[in-house]
Amino acid sequence: MYHDPEFVRAARTDSRPRSAVSHGVGLAGLAGVAVWIAVARVWGLDGRYAALVDVAACGVPMILWSLAVDKVHRSASTGIDWAAVRPWRETRGISLTKLAGLWATWGAIALIYATGRFYWQGNFAFAMWCLGWAAPALFVVSVPYVLWFDRRLIEPRDGAWHLGLWLTGQPGSEAAAIHAHLRAWGVKAFFLAFMLAIVPAGFGSLIRWEGSWRDPVALAGGLTTLMFVVDVAFATVGYCLTFRPLDAHIRSATPFAAGWAAALICYPPFILMEAGGPLDYHPGTADWTHWFGGHPLLLAATGAMLVGLTAVYAWATVAFGMRFSNLTNRGILTHGPYAWSRHPAYLAKNLFWWVSTIPILTTGSVVDAARATLILAAVSGVYWWRAKTEERHLSLDPGYIVYSEWMDRNAPVPRFFAWLRS
Repeated sequence: MYHDPEFVRAARTDSRPRSAVSHGVGLAGLAGVAVWIAVARVWGLDGRYAALVDVAACGVPMILWSLAVDKVHRSASTGIDWAAVRPWRETRGISLTKLAGLWATWGAIALIYATGRFYWQGNFAFAMWCLGWAAPALFVVSVPYVLWFDRRLIEPRDGAWHLGLWLTGQPGSEAAAIHAHLRAWGVKAFFLAFMLAIVPAGFGSLIRWEGSWRDPVALAGGLTTLMFVVDVAFATVGYCLTFRPLDAHIRSATPFAAGWAAALICYPPFILMEAGGPLDYHPGTADWTHWFGGHPLLLAATGAMLVGLTAVYAWATVAFGMRFSNLTNRGILTHGPYAWSRHPAYLAKNLFWWVSTIPILTTGSVVDAARATLILAAVSGVYWWRAKTEERHLSLDPGYIVYSEWMDRNAPVPRFFAWLRS
């Protein structure tokens, strides 16, 4: 695993370790999203194609910034040596074997999509439509891309190559490399379909929003929707652009079953928090607008708090630039909200749920209030579990250990919780 020596220097000086992503790439993506949202609102472009353009408006500026300004393609962590190009005859066999492994992986993913009825219902049908159109182009482009790219890789024998070796009956395949390859593509396949499924609804709601800026409830709703649209755009880009030339490839996907379990129960079709699910804390509750109705100051203050928490949540995704994805290490982040907390998104999300729901207040009985409070506490416990499993995975990277130790000494949130424990 690539280790940035800057982390070692930071450990010695106690300065904050350098982040794997610059501030500029996130700002470039934000600018693209802002411009397209403005255009879409003026022209009333609220359909699913306009939502896909929003994702492109986020991703393209980040690609341009990363290559032209940050020059990420020259980073040692890409594993690319642009100056040393091998002859075709040296890498042709490697590339063909790799393509066999890659196509087999894509075929297995397509089979899972085709078999699962869930993926052809509701919002997920749109995700399948997107992937169905993209698949032939990816299949064709993969041939020249792999043949060209392997000549420049320092070590082209990756997990796809090992899988290709095994499938074609050649000796030398390594099970660990194959498993790592399948885990990485498993993450991408599962979460990319989910992200594409939720892109149109949020974007359309934002473009159609016509609330009054003087109404604190409507304003909070509109701004919250805006933050989620930004979050979804960046996250979708992150799952799409897992490319080494962008230094956005997956270094590793968690090898721990607990990490997979903790994450998957938070997303469909395995989600436990949906309506009627075992961790549905909503029965017997009402949201903040019900309890604070008729009290403008309380409505304004609570709305502002919820918008602020959603902004932190979106900021945590923007900080990744093109590298956002669950269950993976794609470079250690130390800037933005990650200089305050190791898990700012989880913290903000859970505080949002507690403030917006106020489970101790009930429209039913005291028993309903107790149940809602205990179940929401269990939901927060799930996210604590997710955080711990992520830390266990990321701690396999020496850079994360340095970052984590720096956070213990300097970051406000870890120091606050350490003070509570003491």
